[in-house]
Amino acid sequence: MTPDVPRGSKRSDTARWEDLVARYAWADADEPDAYTFSVIAGKTENEVIQAFGGDPGASRLMTFTETADEQAAHLYEDYELLRVVTVDRRVIAIEWGYHGSIPEIARRASADGGEFFSVYRSVNARYQVMHALDGHVDGKFDPFELEDAALMDPEPEVPAWAEGVAFHIGTLCAESFALMERTTGVAIDPGWLDTALRTVLLASPTELFGQSEAAWLP
Repeated sequence: MTPDVPRGSKRSDTARWEDLVARYAWADADEPDAYTFSVIAGKTENEVIQAFGGDPGASRLMTFTETADEQAAHLYEDYELLRVVTVDRRVIAIEWGYHGSIPEIARRASADGGEFFSVYRSVNARYQVMHALDGHVDGKFDPFELEDAALMDPEPEVPAWAEGVAFHIGTLCAESFALMERTTGVAIDPGWLDTALRTVLLASPTELFGQSEAAWLP
């Protein structure tokens, strides 16, 4: 199943969608085994860093592997790093972590007219796609749980911005990134993983939100 399109353009639109998914095949490979990519519109890099809980004045240049290795050296601590790059007036935030999967981060990063979209994959094969507009999360789901959605009764609801997209084992992440690009207009470049980007240390979720459960709810 592919996104629903008008009858007259179905073949070409289906082909474009399949090509888009194919471009993100790297996202389902064994490495990297975990990540969160977030695309934020309407904010500067400094504003995004602050929304994620970092200090814009304390940055350095690091690759994705360097951040993962440094975080692994602090495995039993709350030690999370965030890398950012600006492309076409949108900020892309890249983590070997999960801050971008937290609804409260999405609300903060999209407040005052912004837009936020994140794709999350964990080492434990957990997945999440989330979107927020103007400080409000308008959809969050695990694409793995939607693979057999058409066979479920009742069929799970999906946000309007994800309607018509089917997810499949083996291409869950590629389809998630294709949906991200379709929604935001931003193409995620895997070359950013090996590029040294502006990097900051993040405050832990406990420091940011205390014991509030609301921060984790849409």
